[in-house]
Amino acid sequence: MSQIAVIGTGYVGLVSGAVLSDFGHTVTCVDVDENKIKGLKEGIIPIYEPGLERIVKNNSYYKRLDFTTDIRSSVENNDVIFIAVGTPPAEDGGADLQHVIAVAKDIAAYMNSYKVIVNKSTVPVGTGQKVKEAVQSILAERRVDLTFDVVSNPEFLREGSAIQDFMHPDRVIIGAESDQAINIMKDVYRVLYINETPFVETNLETAEMIKYASNAFLAMKITFINEVANVCEKVGADVQKVAKAMGRDGRIAPKFLHAGPGYGGSCFPKDTRALVRIARDYGEAMSLVETTVVANERQKMKMVQKIVGAMGDDLANKNFAILGVTFKPNTDDIRDAPSLVILPELVRLGAKLKVYDPAGKKEGSLRFSSIKDCLTWCADAYEALENTDATVILTEWNEFRNLNFDKFKQIGAGKYFFDLRNIYDKKIMVEKGFKYYGVGV
Repeated sequence: MSQIAVIGTGYVGLVSGAVLSDFGHTVTCVDVDENKIKGLKEGIIPIYEPGLERIVKNNSYYKRLDFTTDIRSSVENNDVIFIAVGTPPAEDGGADLQHVIAVAKDIAAYMNSYKVIVNKSTVPVGTGQKVKEAVQSILAERRVDLTFDVVSNPEFLREGSAIQDFMHPDRVIIGAESDQAINIMKDVYRVLYINETPFVETNLETAEMIKYASNAFLAMKITFINEVANVCEKVGADVQKVAKAMGRDGRIAPKFLHAGPGYGGSCFPKDTRALVRIARDYGEAMSLVETTVVANERQKMKMVQKIVGAMGDDLANKNFAILGVTFKPNTDDIRDAPSLVILPELVRLGAKLKVYDPAGKKEGSLRFSSIKDCLTWCADAYEALENTDATVILTEWNEFRNLNFDKFKQIGAGKYFFDLRNIYDKKIMVEKGFKYYGVGV
């Protein structure tokens, strides 16, 4: 089994480190945030991810998983070092690599033998070579002759399903420049390799591009069905049946063909913009991806227009029950979520909001601080629904799929029902007396 260090205990780093320890490796997770490390040592998980707490506690108990702020000892005592720090969007739309390069330099400052340095962060094409150069420059300053390999091993983790995705991936990508590094990475993922998970072995640049191309394609697929949905509303077609029929075509497949208020989260918005920037830097156009970015933002505003079209543009004294603010269910992540556009716009038009999300309150309290005077956080869906004029479903949490509509009249919930995730049947909702509005139905 390998001795592994994972530098960065954000979403990707913590999930990767925890599951690799569950594979039987000895893993040390490293972070500069002393409070976060202290909490992790006490079993406090800083992110919402189903199943993660159990894996962290179990492997910590069996001494396969540890947490530290000591990067020096982590580099010296481990052979495989994952870089899993943030790559936030830069002002030009590209990815900010300062944290990745800083970690690479730290590794070089403390390495004492051959190391495999693995980029797990989502990084632009060419980053692997920049990491190599950064390491080589520090080794030259130290005047030591140590060998190392840089590997690109992109992650494909869906928030809310990350444990399943890591343990049962569609494929494992290994971008490397030596057979030694490839063989070491196969040992890291030996559990998956012997289970015949497909492995793609390629160079650094191809591995880096695979990540961006995959995410951009999925974002385009979501945006495509959203635009089809908008046309369906105008012509009297049902986008759900359109999507179901399309999905039965083996060349298309059904996943990511669900109309809604637009994509969000930490990956698709950032990665589509970064891919556009990469293309521009090399004198190429990614016109489909560029259009996807613009259309996705337009889709969020179309949801506001849908509400205004039904209720009028003067929403003063109108009370809305907002069910869900995270960008998807089973996560507390609100980054680039449609709610960040829709809620402030409703408030601008005069609305008062009663909000419930099973995991989004903590982050949402920060994200919606500018409209806090017009927003009330509720303890459950029915508290949010009480004495409101309209319901807006923004996130398809399972508990919203089986609302007790007999309670609506009792608690004074209005008949306007904006189902922006299409989780209810329009015909049934109309029969129940609701003024129902879905997306593309």
